[in-house]
Amino acid sequence: MFRGIDEVDWASLRHAYGSAEDVPGLLRGLASADPAERQTALDGLYGAVHHRGEVHDSTLACLPILLALAVREEVRDRAGIVELLVSIGDEDGARGDLAVRARAALRARAGVFVRLAGDADAGVRRAVPGALVRFLDPPERVLALVRERITVERDDRVLLALTESLGLFAQRYRLTSDAHAVEAVRLLTELSRPPYDPGLRLAALGQLAGCAPELLPADLVPAVVRLLRDRSGQRTAAGHADDGPGPDTLAGRLLRLRPSDEEGSRLLRTLHSALGSRVADRVALLCGQLTSPDPLDRCNGVWMSAGLFREWRDGHAEPVTLIGGQLGTEEGRLHDAAVAVLVELGELAAPAADRLHALVTYRPGLRIRHRERSAPALGGPLKALAGTGDARAAPVLAEVLAGPVVPDDLGLVIPHLGRAALPLAPALRRRLARLPLDASDIHQRAVPLLSALAALGDAESLPAVLRLLRGLPDGLQRRDTVTEAAARALGVFGGGAREAMPDLRGLLETGCAVAAADALWSVAGDADAVLPVLLRELTGPTSGRRRRAAAVLGRLGPAARPALPGLREVAGSGDAWARATAACAVWRITGEPEGFLPLLRSTWAEQPRTRSTIAASLSALGPAGTPLHDVLRAELASPRRHRPDSGGHGIREDLGLLRECREALAGQAHR
Repeated sequence: MFRGIDEVDWASLRHAYGSAEDVPGLLRGLASADPAERQTALDGLYGAVHHRGEVHDSTLACLPILLALAVREEVRDRAGIVELLVSIGDEDGARGDLAVRARAALRARAGVFVRLAGDADAGVRRAVPGALVRFLDPPERVLALVRERITVERDDRVLLALTESLGLFAQRYRLTSDAHAVEAVRLLTELSRPPYDPGLRLAALGQLAGCAPELLPADLVPAVVRLLRDRSGQRTAAGHADDGPGPDTLAGRLLRLRPSDEEGSRLLRTLHSALGSRVADRVALLCGQLTSPDPLDRCNGVWMSAGLFREWRDGHAEPVTLIGGQLGTEEGRLHDAAVAVLVELGELAAPAADRLHALVTYRPGLRIRHRERSAPALGGPLKALAGTGDARAAPVLAEVLAGPVVPDDLGLVIPHLGRAALPLAPALRRRLARLPLDASDIHQRAVPLLSALAALGDAESLPAVLRLLRGLPDGLQRRDTVTEAAARALGVFGGGAREAMPDLRGLLETGCAVAAADALWSVAGDADAVLPVLLRELTGPTSGRRRRAAAVLGRLGPAARPALPGLREVAGSGDAWARATAACAVWRITGEPEGFLPLLRSTWAEQPRTRSTIAASLSALGPAGTPLHDVLRAELASPRRHRPDSGGHGIREDLGLLRECREALAGQAHR
């Protein structure tokens, strides 16, 4: 197995963390009798020689040994080794000469995977089909082998893998070997019909949706829901059940948040992905999943709905209502999944608000989440209810504020409630005034409170904010984070914070200069005091500092005319976000877009993260922003979120962008 391993000069080879001299130990660990050592070795190889999908020279040196290990029956967990080889050789993975050489080496040894296609280990057989399609030639040989394996295979999970490989094959060869792709599609069509198992038929439909959507049945969604029910019935009859609530630990929660029916999750995820922009079909499919008698199907539906909502702007009302219906379930995994998705949705979770309110009213234990190794946090149901903007969250938060344990993150949900949260201001103000200024976690405790009081515009909290600003000891961890949050709050208080002017002026020569200048302008409107600071920051060493300075200069309007040369320079080169911000500032100062309309149009199209900045500037400009109103109208008409790949916070960011677009088109200058 390890022939030649000691002849390789591993110390001269590299992986993601430097010298590859530790790789022989990892390779030998794959053959260990100890399961933990084998898993550690495999994790180590993914983390080093294949870190984030990259291919290094040490990766190439590993291939012969990995292939030798894969065919030795005495080696346990060989499926993991085959999966690693498939990942290394995936054409959608790493780029560059080393990756090309790795794929060539695996194609040259593709006979290994032919041998493994009939291996006694079902796990190995399940991992092999992807390798056959990627590395074996010619295509007719691949197709014949996959067809043969489908005929003789009896393990359902291996059959699913073979079906998925047919879809990959059809995608791979439809442009170069159409006849072979047609045959693969024919096989998939056959597998999607009786008498095949419901799970296999679901897998075939998912692959057809990706490679031959025109062949899908006209009643696709009802057909899929029926197959899902049939599959669930078979699983229930076989005795597979949910895992139960488990301990309320971080590890336990993470385990519950994973889909326990990972095979079913993959089948439906494949279908959802292939349906893509067919949002109406995907919503109907989700509703079918979320009304299934099987809690595992409903749990998968909850998680898949999050993927739909992150990408598409419409169709959420009915699925969200059904997700709210899962909150009363006794299955801990399903309940936690529903809560997690509703928290992420923010105001889009409104159709579930009644359920959330009932939950936090009648189960007060869910208002606070107590964690093993960190501070208590606001409970997910209460956080989700507040995130919808529902005024009923305010009295519940008041009860939490009056209780013996108050989560530090409570302040983060206050901005969602608007004026409904005004009665909470005195309690928030008192908490801020009592914070120990030398606490090592002051940033975690103070910043949410400052954000909440700023959102409420609570000028009566000025003494507490000034106490914080003046009393933080030097050298405190993340001191600047707290200082900037305090400055932002003072800026919101405006003229009511004139007492803070000396403090803000004292910050103009610190790392918090931009935040202090922004606040000082809001409090005093003194351009002479803030312009020199902003001009200095406009030539700062990082694009982030230049961008923040440009944004504040735009707020100054005509008073910032001396900054125009510097702003035009920033708008002319460098980071796209900084350029767009500087161009918007020029427009706000002069009242004219000058020559920056092409820049702003191209940046809007090519750099979605800049859209909120541009839209906010157009909103502040009011009718003067008309030259770009067509861009705003196009954004509002788009069914797709502007940053669908930005995770959970992308939904809130997108909703904010849409608000800015609507306000700008309405001519409501508010900045």
